[in-house]
Amino acid sequence: MDPAQVYLSIGSNMGDRESNLAQATMALSINFEISNIVSSSYYESEPLYYLDQPDFLNSIVKLTTTLKPFEVLDVVQKVETMLGRSEKREKNQPRIIDIDILLHGDAVLETDELIIPHPMMALRKFVLIPFAELEPDFKLPHSNLSINDLIDHCPDTSRVTRHYMDTQA
Repeated sequence: MDPAQVYLSIGSNMGDRESNLAQATMALSINFEISNIVSSSYYESEPLYYLDQPDFLNSIVKLTTTLKPFEVLDVVQKVETMLGRSEKREKNQPRIIDIDILLHGDAVLETDELIIPHPMMALRKFVLIPFAELEPDFKLPHSNLSINDLIDHCPDTSRVTRHYMDTQA
């Protein structure tokens, strides 16, 4: 398979959120079929659906891989498990780590286990704002819409702010 650009959304709102995002990104880099990993800055966001939980820290990771979409899903789920995410995945509840596949090259896929492009991507500022940091002019596959177009029309009114890490010891 030819290499594909893959975009992942990584989020955490339990424990050491910065460390969780960094460990997830590092764990992805261990796979020999994943290269050229670039991460956005970290962004603090309020929860969208179940509001009675801590704020999230989110980033977008861009990588190159020869893995097929379901192979990337396997890698992502192994990283989540390694970092302590339980197999019982309740939707919109607090979590140590959450990794979503947003895009895999120009693939369009819809199964019970995996939908690419991610169906909620255009509705989430916590995805779009860090994505725009990496690729502001990126056009969605099979579309004429850029990430900035999606931000301009996003119905999400939640707070998403760049997170500055505390570098003082």
